[in-house]
Amino acid sequence: MLKVTSVNVNGLRAAARKGYLPWLAATDADVVCMQEVRAEPEQLTAESRHPEGWHAVYEPARAEGAKGRAGVAMLTRREPDAVRTGFGVAEFADSGRYLEIDLPGVTVASLYLPAGQVGTERQEQKERFMASFLPYLKELRARAAADGREVLVCGDWNIAHREADLKNWRNNRKNSGFLPEERAWLGRVLDPADGGYVDVVRALHPDQEGPYSWWSYRGRAFDNDTGWRIDYHLATPGLAARALKAEVERAPSHPERWSDHAPVSVVYGL
Repeated sequence: MLKVTSVNVNGLRAAARKGYLPWLAATDADVVCMQEVRAEPEQLTAESRHPEGWHAVYEPARAEGAKGRAGVAMLTRREPDAVRTGFGVAEFADSGRYLEIDLPGVTVASLYLPAGQVGTERQEQKERFMASFLPYLKELRARAAADGREVLVCGDWNIAHREADLKNWRNNRKNSGFLPEERAWLGRVLDPADGGYVDVVRALHPDQEGPYSWWSYRGRAFDNDTGWRIDYHLATPGLAARALKAEVERAPSHPERWSDHAPVSVVYGL
């Protein structure tokens, strides 16, 4: 079995103060993919930087004006066979948004796709990222297949794909994260004839509203479960078919949250 957890930590230093470390000590995950770390490794406490029993790999944002933002990381119980950062596009080379590792038989990646805002440069950047990332996803899938490997790309994709993935979808049709063109792009990633990946949690829970993985800190969004499902496990079909169980680890109460996202965990039978 391989249990993989993905979570946007919303700043690892803040999460460590709020309850991330007890959660990590209690998890039985084999791999933890983190997004929005928002710190250089040397800025973390030793306990957070290299937790006991884990191998840690970090890809912080290094680009001018981006330091202290974004950042992805991965924790693994066993040492990875290989580590790669970025996806070969110069604009995003130092953006701290993509990291992948090789484990026996599977490549696992942590992705933090940019958040956008309609009518701003942030949305244009998101669109450029999407345009360049899909070809890489297809290349990665083909390369892995040639090596007899599966692929799992976990992370905060910042797009709710379907109406069932967003509680308040009617009021968000013109907002970044639920724009028709964003949803269509994610549809291409999941098209067997195009990107070729499978939304693992949706495949296991085809008729469920959500399960949501992000709730705004504003108002009573968490208490009312007015959330978004934007944190995904997207896998090649062979691995997706071996997914046994998926769970969003929603905190019992608002005060017990250590991020505005909840960990999304899937158990794969390898």
